[in-house]
Amino acid sequence: MDLQEYFSLVFSDYTLRTITLGTAILGAVCGMLGSFAVLRKQSLLGDAISHAALPGIAIAFLLTGAKESNVLLIGALISGLIGTFWIRGIITKTHLKSDTALGLILSLFFGVGMLLLTFIQKQPNANQAGLDKYLFGQAATLVESDVWLMAFVTGICLIILLLFWKEFKLLLFDADFTKTLGFNTKFIDILITSFIVLAIVLGLQTVGVVLMSAMLLAPAAAARQWTNSLGVMVLLAAFFGAFSGVLGTAISASQNNLSTGPVIVLVAGVFVLFSFIFSPSRGLLFRQLRFLKNRRDLELHKTLAFMYQIAETHENISHPHAIKILNNFHGFTRSTLQKLVKKNLVSLEGNMWSLTEDGFKTASNLYNQQTKEDE
Repeated sequence: MDLQEYFSLVFSDYTLRTITLGTAILGAVCGMLGSFAVLRKQSLLGDAISHAALPGIAIAFLLTGAKESNVLLIGALISGLIGTFWIRGIITKTHLKSDTALGLILSLFFGVGMLLLTFIQKQPNANQAGLDKYLFGQAATLVESDVWLMAFVTGICLIILLLFWKEFKLLLFDADFTKTLGFNTKFIDILITSFIVLAIVLGLQTVGVVLMSAMLLAPAAAARQWTNSLGVMVLLAAFFGAFSGVLGTAISASQNNLSTGPVIVLVAGVFVLFSFIFSPSRGLLFRQLRFLKNRRDLELHKTLAFMYQIAETHENISHPHAIKILNNFHGFTRSTLQKLVKKNLVSLEGNMWSLTEDGFKTASNLYNQQTKEDE
């Protein structure tokens, strides 16, 4: 099945429609909430929470003996929240930095989760088969109820974002100022972190523990390259996440033996790479072009400044002695002088270079501005 056939079937085939809607909704909510994690410099938070959810899945199965997704995800949510509050506790109660706390909780919880999964796999009960799908994800197991749950959580996230937009924005950029205004910063921080945990838990079934961090951060990282506005960034991140989900699902379905979760993450990675290179404000390509332009401008200014200094020390700029000095100065190429000629700042008569009237005024302004800066 090729991509064209996939998109023709997506509206009529139940399985394709369910998986596509699920991955699109998941990508959108992860993009929205991931924007806050990226701007708060908590990039490891998604990785730590997703790994912290693994013991909850295993414990929920051991207690209930059932593989029902909702039961296992509740266990993952509780475990993820415990891991999150442990991280907060380590940061506030000890001298350890946030990256150390995140790495510690990630390793500890993931180790416990793997230990429990190994224990479960060795039990005689045959029902334990399939729990490993939460490690790498299995989008094909999504059903309509899962999509409705994702849509419900996404709707709640939108409502919370709209209600607390001002508070989230203030806390994001100036926590101390937010506190002086009388806002409960601890409650706001717990609120946004809890929804990030919830979004991560929802994505475990689709993307898995290992790749969920990329699903949370990649759309937000790509969106950050295109704008300085928080609102625009959240919208772009949601779009990039949703589009990555749809396109990743389409590529996975159109090819054999391609897991949906990794393909979605790779598509999101392509968005990040494209944004890092081609975004107008922060892209590497445009940054290099601006660097080259600034260097050319600097060469022009240095040339004008040199010629201005020569002109200032001679009463007559057209005097043969002054012209000789202007034509014998070193460190500047003829191409630079040709550019100044095109700008009508320098004139060329035969082989003789000299400043025009506009060039003299421009050079004088540059010289005076540099003098003031030096003072």
